[in-house]
Amino acid sequence: MKLQHRKALLVQLGNYINSTEKEWKSIKEKAFLENSWFTPEFIDLAVQNIAREFLLPEKINELSKKYAIPEENAAPKKIGIVMAGNIPLVGFHDMFCVFLSGNISVIKMSSKDTTLIKHIVEKMAVWNAEVNELIIFASMLKDCDAYIATGSNNSSRYFEYYFQKYPTIIRKNRTSVAILEGGETKEELEALADDVYLYFGLGCRNITKIYVPEKYDFIPMLEAFKKYDYLATHNKYKNNYDYNLAILILNKEEYMSNDSILLVENASPFSRIGQLNYEYYTNADELRLKLLIDERIQCVVGKHGIPFGGAQCPGINDYADGIDTMKFLLNLKAG
Repeated sequence: MKLQHRKALLVQLGNYINSTEKEWKSIKEKAFLENSWFTPEFIDLAVQNIAREFLLPEKINELSKKYAIPEENAAPKKIGIVMAGNIPLVGFHDMFCVFLSGNISVIKMSSKDTTLIKHIVEKMAVWNAEVNELIIFASMLKDCDAYIATGSNNSSRYFEYYFQKYPTIIRKNRTSVAILEGGETKEELEALADDVYLYFGLGCRNITKIYVPEKYDFIPMLEAFKKYDYLATHNKYKNNYDYNLAILILNKEEYMSNDSILLVENASPFSRIGQLNYEYYTNADELRLKLLIDERIQCVVGKHGIPFGGAQCPGINDYADGIDTMKFLLNLKAG
């Protein structure tokens, strides 16, 4: 399939997932029934970002020109993709890059996110049957030329062992943090709430820890975060919140809370569901330099980083772990 046809298919896909077609609506409802973390609100949020940031014709053309993607890939490689399932369609960008580059995706879906990704590929195949040869689903990944695998720190060790003879991108646990200066407006704090709460905090771009200056006043932030108090009606989220609250009480640890988040002073950048860690800092410049080299950190939000509310809106060039997926794929031709 030539590049012009691949681009046209992706644009058609963007129009479809941004539509109100009954079939697509039914698929999204099915995805929620199969995984209650995938609420209709969060599915729509993920889909809208994909349609807006990845699948607009100008975005695709710009990316194609930037990497000088050839009109035809004379020797396509098979790329094994191990997808995560923490948020809806989280593995889409990898598939998108492989497809646009003219290579072949062999996808091992996450059991948590099968309905959405499978339907998207089936729909593309209806529009152009060649898609069946370019995007393949498999329960085991064998005989591929390269691999892109996303998982935990534990699973990454297995990926590194099994795929050690091949070119790879292997992603581990990552999370995101925010640096607050103390003078944030109500609007900025409400935007920060989006970075913390969207997708129940399960994404690597979710803020799981904030850094605050000494004597920081947490009250305005907790008030601003009340915009997400409705998440406390979600059974799984509430169970996690209650469990973590019970642990804090039993261990006699100090905490602050509203109806939907627990604030705990903790050095770890990773926090449990329903909990947000915080740490005091004295020198913001030193802190930013420290975070810049911390391989556990995906995004840093704040007045000198990603704007508040922008963490969950990755662009077409925002590659996970800072590894350029498209460059990796195009360089395989030399192998």
